[in-house]
Amino acid sequence: MFRHAQFAFQEPCEGMQYKDERLWWSVPQHPFQPFQHPYIMPPPEVSYAVTLEQPVTFPFSGKTAKNKFMKSAMSERLSTFSTYDPTERGQPTEELVRLYETWAMGDVGIIVTGNIQIKKDHLEASGNAIIDRDLPRDYLSNYKAVAKAAKSHGSLVLGQLSHPGRQVSITIQPYPESSSDIEHPSTSGVLFARPTPLTKDGIRDIVQRFAYAAAFLWRAGFDGVQIHAAHGYLLHQFLSQRTNNRTDEYGGSLENRMRLLLEIIAEMKREVNDPTFLISVKISCEDEIPNGIHADASIVTATSLEASGCRSDRDQRKDTPASSVREAYFIGFADRVRPHMRQSKIAVTGGFRTTCAMAEAIRSGSTDVIGIARPLTAEPFLVKDMLRGIKVRAKTDKFPPIQLLRIAASACQIAEIGNGEDITDFDSSFNVSRFIARMLKELPASMSELLANNPSALQ
Repeated sequence: MFRHAQFAFQEPCEGMQYKDERLWWSVPQHPFQPFQHPYIMPPPEVSYAVTLEQPVTFPFSGKTAKNKFMKSAMSERLSTFSTYDPTERGQPTEELVRLYETWAMGDVGIIVTGNIQIKKDHLEASGNAIIDRDLPRDYLSNYKAVAKAAKSHGSLVLGQLSHPGRQVSITIQPYPESSSDIEHPSTSGVLFARPTPLTKDGIRDIVQRFAYAAAFLWRAGFDGVQIHAAHGYLLHQFLSQRTNNRTDEYGGSLENRMRLLLEIIAEMKREVNDPTFLISVKISCEDEIPNGIHADASIVTATSLEASGCRSDRDQRKDTPASSVREAYFIGFADRVRPHMRQSKIAVTGGFRTTCAMAEAIRSGSTDVIGIARPLTAEPFLVKDMLRGIKVRAKTDKFPPIQLLRIAASACQIAEIGNGEDITDFDSSFNVSRFIARMLKELPASMSELLANNPSALQ
């Protein structure tokens, strides 16, 4: 047995192929520096961490993330909200600041905030953060506090900007606006009103509001923005033939349907006028519904976004793996779009749970950035532990295969982190049972009936 300052190893017996999987590298702190020796290989956990710890530089802005991880956007719902007075909505709270300070301590390379709305009366949900030029106060100091907290340990921070379009509860907005007048079907007991198609002036107003919000975040100290053009929200509604039946220059061909998104990007650049400000776009791979967005159209969209100088984040709401072998849901689409990207960095979100799958996605060239979301509500320091080789897999849970429950559970954990409380462990059957019982009491009767009679309906 030979001793080294950082680890111990054994010489192999003559003529034997030798690799001792039990050897552990007791390096006092990360990053690991593998020692090259002809008879020893580092444990796989070490090689995964070495891959995932590498920085990522974005060519258009020149910004560099300290590692390959990105905390994907999730709706936090920790800002102020008033049912009757829209001017009292959207102010970031100390709970929101605490949430991002906690995630920053987890050593994530890029932190993306969730669903900052550009209009005070058009919200994804109550409690959304809002940047609206019509609010009596701009909350700049509050957003500066969020940016400072999120950047406190070297992460890049992007503010996700969004408009729900027709996808807003009738209790929040009975007069929604969209690309066309196609009503969103009621979902999970939530009712939606028939939207009014945006006029040309209305579209111009949307463009200016997105640009105003981007400039506001720049002044607050954010490193960039992520434009939300997925998940059925307004920009997705313009991109999709299913929800866009316009006959003017914003409807019909894909080129026309992309026009609003590209005009927003151009206006943001004019307003911010800082080439180091990172502009990224979140798009869906495909909707898997008739007349929805399909993969070929998304590839064309991604190519157009690169031409405008944007990074793309691939995501999709439907949680159905594209492959039974590869862990991430959308790696297949990323492989298809990669040959069309000359400079843009690709971020894939959805399904990543193990460092093995994450490292393989990076090494194979499928993606440049690993996006994870819900695992970080259960374990805010998961990235740090993975980079140190302490963990190789995200924590599991004991929920039945109903995504609604997992989304609600993550929202509960987000609130717990923001309030400085212990995080509920949903790997405990007892905690899961108690949570489901509480959910069934709080959900509308129609939703409770759906869950009771058809659990697979929400998979």
